[in-house]
Amino acid sequence: MEALLLPILLIAVFYFLLIRPQQKQRRQMMELQQSVQPGTKIMTTAGLLATVVEVDDDEVVLEVAPGVHSRYVRRAIANVIQPDEPAAPAPSTPAETADDDAPKHEPVQAQGEDRTNGDDVR
Repeated sequence: MEALLLPILLIAVFYFLLIRPQQKQRRQMMELQQSVQPGTKIMTTAGLLATVVEVDDDEVVLEVAPGVHSRYVRRAIANVIQPDEPAAPAPSTPAETADDDAPKHEPVQAQGEDRTNGDDVR
């Protein structure tokens, strides 16, 4: 009887620590992907930020830029962006806006710069 107790206990611990939380996470992700509606801002698994334009059975049409539409499967939706999240904090004091008058320096790229790692010998 004692020989059966340890394997059963290990299986129960394995279930409650690994399998059950993963099933819960998968179920939440499916609910999130099924709940998207046109106008929802989302992020795909590849990190693409877009707005849902059209929803089909297993596909969504995303607007990635004004007038640019792409078709994705629903499973590619990783996160819904909440509308109350600010895009970027705006400067609030005059001292912070004074830096806008400073000259801007643009990065200079060297002409003919070698970008290889030196492994290829010809």
